[in-house]
Amino acid sequence: MKLHLSPPYRIWIVRFLIGLVVFFNLESAIAFLIHPDVYTSSYELSGIPGDAAIRGFAILFCMWNVPYLFAFWHPIKYHISLWESVLMQATGLLGESWLVSQIPTEFGLLRNSIFRFIIFDGAGLLLLLIALSLMISLRKKTYPVPQ
Repeated sequence: MKLHLSPPYRIWIVRFLIGLVVFFNLESAIAFLIHPDVYTSSYELSGIPGDAAIRGFAILFCMWNVPYLFAFWHPIKYHISLWESVLMQATGLLGESWLVSQIPTEFGLLRNSIFRFIIFDGAGLLLLLIALSLMISLRKKTYPVPQ
């Protein structure tokens, strides 16, 4: 059974999927900003330098979400922002996967903390790819390619 949804519903589904990724990214950023001390030991950091590093992650999370917000606002008009978001999410996933491969196994706590980011970014990438697929089908209906 194929589900047929009208374009306005599809746009809202696209927004919902992007919104989920934005929500979890910004929720993490806020948690890192407000309570960095809760996360420092997970990255084998401590004290003021550890808090600063974790808050730095939070600032990066906020910065990285700018194109996601444009894509969320209007997925068709700002379709390039959705493409950028997919590429950014994939870059994070690949980079974190490489990073964890460079950390010796005796640093289990640190590796597990990075694995959580890999899972987090993998799930986000999957949601964004679904949103991208829906957006592409919407753009074809809204802006058909001339023959």
